[in-house]
Order: sequence, then structure tokens, then C-alpha cells
Amino acid sequence: MKKFLLQTDNSYSPLAIRFAAALVLFPHGAQKALGWFNGYGFEGTMNFFTQTVHIPYPIGLLVIIIEFFGPLFLLAGFATRFWAFLIIPLMIGIIFTSHIQNGFFMNWFGNQPGEGIEFDLLYITLAISLVITGSGRFSVDRWLWKFYQRRPINSELLQAA
Repeated sequence: MKKFLLQTDNSYSPLAIRFAAALVLFPHGAQKALGWFNGYGFEGTMNFFTQTVHIPYPIGLLVIIIEFFGPLFLLAGFATRFWAFLIIPLMIGIIFTSHIQNGFFMNWFGNQPGEGIEFDLLYITLAISLVITGSGRFSVDRWLWKFYQRRPINSELLQAA
């Protein structure tokens, strides 16, 4: 399990994807958690989720946690596969609760009632890519994996097994 969660190569591609994903998602999480960027803040967002969209409180809380903390962990490259995996159902949920009724395209010209699903599909693709590749260069995961590989094997543990 450690190998799947931490192992990554030294490639720049996952680094670029991590940074892009984090920089795009963090403002949405900060709107929901802190009220930054003209957001409603935690209480306002939870009221919207539970009373307007009718999402159960625990699911709304998970949405805020994933959107706020996920980008921070992606930026650091810590538990990247885990956070990227959580983003996939998040975006699928957003598609079905907020965007699917508006079609495919984003609302570039203001002629739709809301945004379509294309952004969400792109974000799902970024997340899938990170689940497959891991964190890449300059990541905590890479450092932890290198540290884990260099650890000497404890012969007492091997004899006990």
C-alpha cells in the first residue's frame, strides 16, 4: 500500500498537473471554507448545501474539506494519489448536482443559465492522471518514497515473521 501511495518518478509532468490542479481548485475551497474570493464561508456554504441543494451535512463537509485541503496537499505533493482520487467523485457529484442540466460547454458568453460540464471533465482527467502517475518531482511523496527505500531492514522483524 505504501508503494502505491508514495512511489513516483522524478518527472516534471505530474508537478505541472499538481500545480495547475491546486491553483484552480484552491480558490473554490477558500470560498467555501473561509469566505475568500466573494464566497459564502463555511456556514453559508453548508446552509446552501443542506437547504438548497439538499446534500446531507457530512457530504457537504467532505466537499469543503476536499476542495480546501486537497489543493494544499497537491501543491506539496503529499498523499497526491489519495487527494486526486477524492477529487474524482467530488467532480462527478458537482456534474450531477450543478452542471449537467446546462449541457457540455462552459457559459463563456452568459447565454446559458449556468456552467456546463466541460471544466469538471477536464478536472476529472487531471485527477486520474495524478492517480496514475503520482506526485512527480519536488514532492513530499517522492521524498518519503526515497526515505522508505533507504531504510535498513530490521532483521529482528524478519526473524519474527
